[in-house]
Amino acid sequence: MYFPVSGVEANPLVLLLVAFAVSGLCAPAGVSGAFLLLPFQVSVLGFTSPAVSPTNLIYNVLAAPGGIYRYAADRSISWPLARTIVLGSLPGVFLGAVLRVTVFADPGIFKAFVGLVLLYLGARLLLETFGYPGRSRPGRGGSRGSVLVLAFFVGVVGGIYSIGGGAIIAPFLVAIFRLPVRTVAGAALVGTFVTSVAGIAFFELLEVLGAGGEEPVSPDWLLGAVLGLGGLAGTYAGAYAQRLLPETGIKGVLGVLVCLLAFGYLAGR
Repeated sequence: MYFPVSGVEANPLVLLLVAFAVSGLCAPAGVSGAFLLLPFQVSVLGFTSPAVSPTNLIYNVLAAPGGIYRYAADRSISWPLARTIVLGSLPGVFLGAVLRVTVFADPGIFKAFVGLVLLYLGARLLLETFGYPGRSRPGRGGSRGSVLVLAFFVGVVGGIYSIGGGAIIAPFLVAIFRLPVRTVAGAALVGTFVTSVAGIAFFELLEVLGAGGEEPVSPDWLLGAVLGLGGLAGTYAGAYAQRLLPETGIKGVLGVLVCLLAFGYLAGR
């Protein structure tokens, strides 16, 4: 199947299966898997234009509702937490998008900083998972204000790098604010969905304004839709499986995912 905007030619069944596998692995921890699909699109599919970023956000918009629906059906979404994440991250997304095309046109230093922070969080989660001495005890989490501030900065990072933000805010809430993964997962996916919608709208505006020059900055809707459909089924399956998995196991998976994201940032991807 040929996708004209991206110039990608790929078997749609393979795309569906890859998206399903990635989202199914990530959804129990409240992560959509978009940060893993971005290098897949660039390195495997050869989609290297700026349009890959909003295409990744389309995946989020279509994939996240599967997990959100399942978590809502299980009554495991903390809606106050979800609202706080959305209220904080939305203005951050727009600021991040502006910074991406101005201050961070070459965001190498900032990317390295984010990578080191995520590496610390991932390592901390893994240490807690394997029960090393000095691990954190369960806590009651941060105040609404501290979560709001965190969500804002996560939104900025998400706006700069065009990811939904769940892969960043989830480990912060678990490792630093000590919230249970089962409390964080659904709320993080809600935040990912809303911020991704906002991100797509902003990229479409950039396309209208001609900000991308000769290269397109609007998404490949067809490719994003195929990946998103696989992700929709995967997030539903992953959210359903969460209740069958131990908290420590989910935290360990989140730690591994965050470390992978950190290494990707530090490698300059």
